[in-house]
Amino acid sequence: MVGFKNRYLVMEVFLDPNKDLAADEPIIITQFNLSKAIKDSILTNFGECGLASSLNSFQVKYVNPITKLCIIRASREDHQKVWAAIAMVRSIGNCPVTFSLLDISGSINACKKAALKCDELKFEQYKLMAQVQTTDDILQQMQNCLEKIKVLEH
Repeated sequence: MVGFKNRYLVMEVFLDPNKDLAADEPIIITQFNLSKAIKDSILTNFGECGLASSLNSFQVKYVNPITKLCIIRASREDHQKVWAAIAMVRSIGNCPVTFSLLDISGSINACKKAALKCDELKFEQYKLMAQVQTTDDILQQMQNCLEKIKVLEH
């Protein structure tokens, strides 16, 4: 018997750099608001039938709010539909966003390796770019996110 085939997309979320974060409360990317934005996009662009067919396997498996990296699972049959819907997402909450596909794979292990490598590099870049010192809280939060990647399963 053949198991259920999935595709895993490693995506990077780019927040609008022109948005004045001082005036508004900064957006925090979570599994819930990312999943809601993608589902809304699938519904808008592919209708209820498209949403229903892609929901059987769709899941946001991992989100790092510091590096804005996420892993999304979709069925092999519907991954292009989910990918297209992600490309059409223009905002999460009230913050304009764009997505970039970093890696796509058929296994969670290959996806974990790619995401771990990207996350570590992006966090090093984050530490260099941060005007203020990285606090112990941020370091602990990043360590927790890296641990979440390592224990991801189907």
